[in-house]
Amino acid sequence: MSAGDTPFYFESSWSILSTIGLVNSLCGFMVVGITGYSALALVPIVVSVAAALANGLCFYALYEHHDRTATLVGGIFADIFWLIQEAGLSFYSYMILNRVLQNRSRIVFLSLFWLLMTIIVGVRFGILVYRARYAITGVSALQTTVAQLHIGYFVAIAVIEIISAGFLLRVFTKAKKGSKEVTSRGGLFQYLTQSTELRLATLALVGTTRAITYSFQRSVVASSNTGQVDRFVFTLECMFPIVM
Repeated sequence: MSAGDTPFYFESSWSILSTIGLVNSLCGFMVVGITGYSALALVPIVVSVAAALANGLCFYALYEHHDRTATLVGGIFADIFWLIQEAGLSFYSYMILNRVLQNRSRIVFLSLFWLLMTIIVGVRFGILVYRARYAITGVSALQTTVAQLHIGYFVAIAVIEIISAGFLLRVFTKAKKGSKEVTSRGGLFQYLTQSTELRLATLALVGTTRAITYSFQRSVVASSNTGQVDRFVFTLECMFPIVM
């Protein structure tokens, strides 16, 4: 791409994704201003801010023309903020379950959660390293490795969401069965159960779909049909914090 071919920022999909993250974060601050501060309310805000920064930096690194060092640094920080965005969603369930689970269930959940989170972080930093090496050397085999690492990355995210949702549904079911008042007035628990099921289905589908589509990608640029599908699913992921 020559210097004259650099697209305008708001002509690219990255600007739209970044704007979605910005708007979601502003909505999050408005909600906090109305309802008051809580750790749970902080999760969608942090995730949305990370999405805004990651997608803006991606445009900076991929489409604008800078020296190699600036491009490399922009790409590295984009990967770090993507990690915060994509893995950060799982901490919403973590904060709930860390408070309500007890004894063996809590130990099992925390062990599985942090094991998978360690894998997710490790794989993402592996992606960061190989992507940086590709930016420096231009060896196409490195980009193939990046695509393969993304498969494991997104599968791990899908698994952690399935586990979290399973524990949440178990908590809701036990609480509903153990309380006559909840059974007679089960609207809230029915809502919580259904919303958890929806969250499970959505995020697990996002993780699985991105694992499949990324296995066919050879670049961050969505230059193929599978790349276009991946960009569409990623857009849904960027919009998800507003549901939280």
